[in-house]
Amino acid sequence: MIDATTLQALRDFPRQLQAHYRAIPEGRAHWAPRSWDGIPSERFTAHEQVWHVHDIELEGYRERFRRTLHEHAPVLVDIDSEAVTPARNYAARDIEAAFAGFAQARAETVGMIAAWDDATLARPAVFEGYGPTTLRGLVHFLCSHDQQHLAGLQWLAGKIAAEGMQRG
Repeated sequence: MIDATTLQALRDFPRQLQAHYRAIPEGRAHWAPRSWDGIPSERFTAHEQVWHVHDIELEGYRERFRRTLHEHAPVLVDIDSEAVTPARNYAARDIEAAFAGFAQARAETVGMIAAWDDATLARPAVFEGYGPTTLRGLVHFLCSHDQQHLAGLQWLAGKIAAEGMQRG
């Protein structure tokens, strides 16, 4: 079984994502800084961060899990999200739809993960950019990815606050 701390963090993330997004000042969800230096996540606006997390749950991690469960040691590609984001036009997409879709997808993901035994979690894979791993390792990488995006939202809030200081 996956450890309780990681499972709870995965379960709590949709609520945390929404709370961190709501901490962004009103009217600044599409704001981008002059420099992205130091951002702990991908270089996305707050609005794009949420849609990215939504899509990577379904197209990234869900697919990686599926392949690791059904193939022997698959090579799992790392998605260059910054390259594909412009074509997805995240800025025009409804944020509430992202939150609802992500919450449902994450609940399904957590249900799958909670059912896996130690033998299943030991299934091997190779994750591009990370190297050899297991299904258990992929679960931890997903949890790490979640935390990066909470940090990214807080980083954006900090940059917005700093910009306000410079104006004042």
